Amino acid sequence: MPRTQALVAVLTLALVVSGGALVIALRPAPEARVGEAAPAGPEAAAPVRAVALKARAGRVLGFDEAVRELNLIRPSRRKLAEDFGAPLLDGRRLELSAQRGKTVMINFWATWCPPCREEMPAMERLWRHHQDQGFVMLAVSVDSVTAKVKPFVAEHALTFPVLLDPAMDVANAYGVRALPSTFLVDRRGYLTALALGPRRWDNDAAHSLVEAMLRR
Repeated sequence: MPRTQALVAVLTLALVVSGGALVIALRPAPEARVGEAAPAGPEAAAPVRAVALKARAGRVLGFDEAVRELNLIRPSRRKLAEDFGAPLLDGRRLELSAQRGKTVMINFWATWCPPCREEMPAMERLWRHHQDQGFVMLAVSVDSVTAKVKPFVAEHALTFPVLLDPAMDVANAYGVRALPSTFLVDRRGYLTALALGPRRWDNDAAHSLVEAMLRR
């Protein structure tokens, strides 16, 4: 049995109390508080640049309201996202630091994780709507058998970048203890929010969150 699947087998399926989202538990949760904003720093005074956004139907929410509706966790302190490099499916290497100036969504997942598969169609729709506006979606697979990833991506017609992390080096750097786990990184490279468990990444709150981050 692959190492990551064996790890899951000896642990448990957990229900996240906030929203009841099903996740695959990997390790104890880090300290974080729902809805807590990161303290302001020198970067907070940086000028806001306008970003042209595609027109869409639906409610437009503010950043804080979108965070609440998606039931996201805010970092308890201001922190730069851990830099990393990992191979893409085509063999090229992607570095997080090269995405500075863009809004980045980092999703940790695996082909054997049902709730991960559940949220991916919505992730694809969010990605397709905002990909030309400075929004980057990185799906980091922790599958120990990497040969399974490319057929899965092709079968589900996923077009966002998929990275391979079979040794869980990137996942461990982010303290990932459940799948799926999603981290939002702002254009200055700071962690903004995280989600434990699947979300409706194509609803008004998700689109509003990305749009707000693109303008910040």
